[in-house]
Parts: sequence; C-alpha cells; structure tokens
Amino acid sequence: MFMGDDGIINFVKSQKLMCIGKIFEKHALNRPNAIALIAPNRKSLTYAELHAQVEAVVSTLNGLGIGWNDRVAVVLPNGSDMATVFTALVAGATCVPLNPEFRDNEFEYLFATLGINAVITQSEANSPARDVAQAKGIPIIELRSTEVAGVFELSGKKTLNLGNGGYTNLDDVALVMHTSGTTAKPKIVPLTQKNLLSSAENHIRTLNLSPDDCCLNMMPLYHMHGLVSVLFSSLVVGASVVCVTKFDCQEFFSWLDEYSPTWYSASPTIHQGVLDCIKSSSNEEKKYSFRFIRSAAAPLPTTVMEALENIFNVPMIEAYGMTEASGQICSNPLPPKKRIPGSVGLAAGTQVAIIDEKGNKLQPGHLGEVIIRGENVLDAYEKAPQANKDNFINGWFRTGDLGEWNADGYLFIRGRIKEIINRGGNKIFPREVDEALMNHPEVAEALTFGIPHRTLGEDVVTAIVPKKEDAVSAKDIRAFAFSVLADFKVPSHVEPVKEIPRSATGKPQYRKLIEKIIASSDKETELPQNYVEQEISAIWIEILGLSDVSLKDNFFMLGGDSLSANIIVNRIRKQFLVDFSLTSIFERPILGDQAALVEKLYREKN
Repeated sequence: MFMGDDGIINFVKSQKLMCIGKIFEKHALNRPNAIALIAPNRKSLTYAELHAQVEAVVSTLNGLGIGWNDRVAVVLPNGSDMATVFTALVAGATCVPLNPEFRDNEFEYLFATLGINAVITQSEANSPARDVAQAKGIPIIELRSTEVAGVFELSGKKTLNLGNGGYTNLDDVALVMHTSGTTAKPKIVPLTQKNLLSSAENHIRTLNLSPDDCCLNMMPLYHMHGLVSVLFSSLVVGASVVCVTKFDCQEFFSWLDEYSPTWYSASPTIHQGVLDCIKSSSNEEKKYSFRFIRSAAAPLPTTVMEALENIFNVPMIEAYGMTEASGQICSNPLPPKKRIPGSVGLAAGTQVAIIDEKGNKLQPGHLGEVIIRGENVLDAYEKAPQANKDNFINGWFRTGDLGEWNADGYLFIRGRIKEIINRGGNKIFPREVDEALMNHPEVAEALTFGIPHRTLGEDVVTAIVPKKEDAVSAKDIRAFAFSVLADFKVPSHVEPVKEIPRSATGKPQYRKLIEKIIASSDKETELPQNYVEQEISAIWIEILGLSDVSLKDNFFMLGGDSLSANIIVNRIRKQFLVDFSLTSIFERPILGDQAALVEKLYREKN
C-alpha cells in the first residue's frame, strides 16, 4: 500500500531531522527484514544488514584514520557494493564517486583538484586510479566482495590521523561531485547531508515513493541521477533497489520478471534502448509491475514517451535536474494531475524563477534564464570565486538554461544559453531544430549544434541517427528541414551516425561529433571530372579563396555565406546561361549536387 500525501510529508519531515546514519539505524530497528538492495547472482541485503554494513565501513575507515570531512574517492564498477560504499561514506565521511573508465590524466587532475584523502577500489582491479594514487602517496583501500549484495570487506594501512569519527552531521559535506566540464574546466560541487536529504524529500513527495516500492537502477552510481534520484531517495524512504551494472537488452525482461520493479528512471538513450528491445522481442504484450517510468538527464523525444506509455500502460514522468541542485528541480506530476510532453513539469520542491538579462523576473510565456534556490541547492562552488560571482544572483543559482513557464506553471526548457547558435546574427535554438527533424518518420535521434564559421560566426550542423541503416540520406533530411523550418535554421550539414556519443549521464559529447564530421570530410575526396564540375569548382576556389575542392565538399562548411553565394550564383548564371537561383545553393550546398543541377538546367534549356 502506498502512502498518501500526508503520510509522505510526515515521513520525510521526520527523516530530515536525523543525520543520514541515524535514518538507516531507524530502518534497521523498524523493518529489519525488509529488502534494501538486490543484485543479480548475489543474496539480497536487508535493512538490518545494510545498517550493520554501514556501521562496519564507518568503523573500518575510522580505524584507518578517515572520518568527518575526509574525502574518499570511490572508483568502483556500478552495482550493490558501490551503493553501500556511497551510503556509508555520506553517513561517516565525504564521498567522491568517480567514473572507473577515467584515464590516468583525468584521475591525476581530479585527485589534485578535489583534495582526495583516500581511494577505495576493488582489490583485483587493475585501475589507473590505483597507479595515480600510489604515485601521489594517497592511501588505497582495498574492497573484496562477498556473496551478499552490498556486503564486502575493506582493508588498508593506517596513514592518516583521525579527526572526528562516527556519524557526521547535517551540515557536513557528504558528497563532492564535479561538473561535466563540457564548456569549461569542471567545477567542484560540495553537497551537505541537508542538501541530499532535501533532494530525497523532493523525490519521495513527487513520485509518491513508499517502502513498498522497488526501483530498477540502470544508471551510473557516480552521477546524480543514479546516486540520489534513484538510490538515495529509495533508501531514505525504506524501499528496495535492484542494482545492476548497466542497461542490458538481453537481461532487461528477465529483471522485470524476477524482481517486479515498480519503477525505473533512466536517460532518453536507455529509454530508446528499452523500446528497441521490446520491438525486437515477444514481450510487447506482457503485463508488467511498473506504476510509472521516469526520464531525466536530457530531453525525451515525445515519440519515445508515447510508445513506452502505451507498451507499459503507465505514465512516463519527465523531470529536470542538475548536479548543483542535488538532482531534481522540476518534474511532471503523477496522475491524476496532467503531464505535458515536451515540458519538464512543475517545480518539485525547489524554488524556480525565470529572469531576463537584467535579472528581472519574467511572467509565463516569456523566455529567459532559469534560476533556482532551496535546501537542495549548493551554497557555493568550491575554490571558484569567479564562478560563484557569475552563477549566483541575490541568493539564487543561475542554471544557464533557457526556459519559459506556461500559464499553468509547467516549465519548458529551450536549451542552454551557451548552446544558442548565432548564425550571422540569427539566433537559433538547437532543440527547436532537433524536435522538427525528429518528426521525420525515419529519424530516431537528432542533435543540432554550432560550429565556427569564418564569416557567419557560427553555422548549424545536425547529427541524425536513422531508425534503420541507410533508411534516409543527408539530402533527404535537409529537404525535409526546408519544409518545416525557416531557411536560416536549416542545418548546412547533416551527418548520419549510428549513435550520438554521450557521457555516462546522457550528455552529448559534441567534440567527438565534430571530430567525426571533420574526419569524414577529409576522407570524402572526389575530384571534378566533367566540364561543368571543373568550371564550378574553379568558381568555388576563386570566391572562397581555396587551393582545391572535392565534389563532396559543403559550401557552408568551407566558409561560404549568403554574400559569397550571391557572387557564385551570378557567375554560374553568366557562365552557363541557366536560371540557377540563390535557393539552389542553400538547398544543395554540396559541390557535386550543384554541378548536377546546373547540368540538368543546361540540358533542359538546350
């Protein structure tokens, strides 16, 4: 039986008055045999056992000289051991979870920047984190798993002097994260127990979580989505969490059958993977135990939302959050309240406002920057005075996201301020282009971004993932774009890819896409052959100031703009005496396509 609103509010208020360690002590006393953690091929862990393991870990760390505010880097694979390590560290020290796929240079930078006092890693793991820690003289704590989910032994040498031991307090820093650093150096985000517990409260109330729930976690436990939105919120309310290493299409349905989860939360990439699995299996007509599904980390395509809702017959709840807010900021509500596809929902425990460039708050229907404040929001970045000056305004945190309210208080995120493309003075929102192109029946994903342009400042490029290989061409997509978008919003270059490269949290890795586009352009060399191709190539070389061109080259990617396009149009008209228009260049930016059109027009005239 799920708790009503009053029961949830009273429960989370009582929990938030306690430090994290005391919450699990209370669960162990009140519901000792309730299941806390589940993992494939391991015995499930009860709340009594979880509390005992947390106490054992804190005691072991204290014995090694690690206690309050000591920062312990955790470099472990996803799963139940990582879940328990996190739970123990936020109760008795400071947890710094790091991606085990990082390389030496990344660990070197983060260990120094984050002020790491010790590192926990698997005893048998050959991780670069181990080598970096040894080189820096940072103590290494070995973890050896047992047959019980989340139960392990820790061993290491005492090299630190203990300050304070036992459970830490609400105002102590429990978790240190770092921002992704896609546009600048990563910033350090220190979050207190109070931040985390407030975030858990927001999730519990929004999702109506109760001890009867069981969540399937397929998200990494070194980022906020998996750590707080799924794991911590579930454990605070006394629910169960199924800890798997990652999303696995072959195992997904067996997990549903074996564990009967009541919800899962994932990035759009995983949701698309679930949908693909269902379409390629015989499971579409089955009944499942879910009462809702949640999506966060990136915009969810409406087509994916609708398809999964129809298959699982439960609501898809799209949410919006960030590391600095300890997770969730806004969320679409559960029924009977309405959810709006394309919106990230209502403010969910965090105060949210929209401001203009001067800091004035805006009314619904006006686009501006999203700002937030609340007990879940960090007080300040660490060691970053300029970032704090830039990112805080009158006690509010500036998210850097562009958004607007509708009349009912639902927030629509339009993109990142830094992602707006300024194409020759025309401002373009990448998400608008993405949403338009995803209405093409053969497009599964679209990602639009800006690249430097020598005269326009920036140009528009889109990577698309076709639903089937070779189902649609770049020319088809651009033709479709001209039918649904203003000309200045149409991508100059469309790059079909097998998948959008993303980080573990689902954020696009633009640099990899740009490198791929450059690499593919370098490979696609096809020299002009006939008279028309050679003459138009010569015009391009002269007007664009190039040494040579290929029939595969893109006019705009080579630095072309409307001014040089007009000059080329006039030259082609004079040279071939055909009605070649400016629109022709924008619709056919590839040299070979332009030459083919000129040949066609010439034949028709003669």
